[in-house]
Amino acid sequence: MKSNTRIIALTGKGGVGKTTISAAIVRMLGQRHPDKKILAIDADPAVGLATSLGVDVKLTIDDIRNEVIATAQNPTVNGKEVIELIGNTRTRILDAVVEMPNFSFIAIGRPEGAGCYCKVNAYLKEVIAMLSSNFDYVVIDGEAGIEQVNRRVMEKVSDLILVTDTSKKGVQVIKSIKEVADSLVMYNQLGVIINRLLDDSLLENLDLSTQDGQNLKLLAAIPADNSIAKLDAQGLSIFNLDSSSHIIKGTEKALSELGL
Repeated sequence: MKSNTRIIALTGKGGVGKTTISAAIVRMLGQRHPDKKILAIDADPAVGLATSLGVDVKLTIDDIRNEVIATAQNPTVNGKEVIELIGNTRTRILDAVVEMPNFSFIAIGRPEGAGCYCKVNAYLKEVIAMLSSNFDYVVIDGEAGIEQVNRRVMEKVSDLILVTDTSKKGVQVIKSIKEVADSLVMYNQLGVIINRLLDDSLLENLDLSTQDGQNLKLLAAIPADNSIAKLDAQGLSIFNLDSSSHIIKGTEKALSELGL
């Protein structure tokens, strides 16, 4: 990784708008730093960041992993061919990177098998480490919940952003993530974005204190934004959203709080 690469990872409970905020961060970084190289990583098997950014994905990390597995299990393929395929994995991963006007993009994909994502998560960890060295900013839309933090997929990040709504469950999830991250993740900064705020009064009773007595830093509180639903219904990307929308303004504030 470049010594000055900023890796911004977002996580939180499912359904709180994490992916939309990830997309908004990619948009804002591109506008603020047009001379920098930006990579967006869709690390959520729900596969939403590509749609939010208007990216057409042809090849995913999991596609490549499955190619290697299928070749290795083929009885007609010898060991030398398997080794050559593994050696070409780096090139195949670069093939999976989609180049957009202001950023690059890669997706983890959705593993076909049910259950544990541990193998693809381990692979994703290596991909993040490999690709990061080529970019100034890396934005990771992480899997909902605690799994990727727990498995050290996002082992070393510059900025860890916890996204929640005002629900008790959402807040509890980000507190749990923070507790795990403190022991498993190397991060420089950590902060919270409250999304889909229905009423400012709800912030007064929001408890962002952790078990160790710390208060989680609030980066931004973003009001509920109906324009997002309209955008989704029309199949448009974050780049079609008006710059005065709540989500864009809130993202601007959060990035400023992080010095981005």
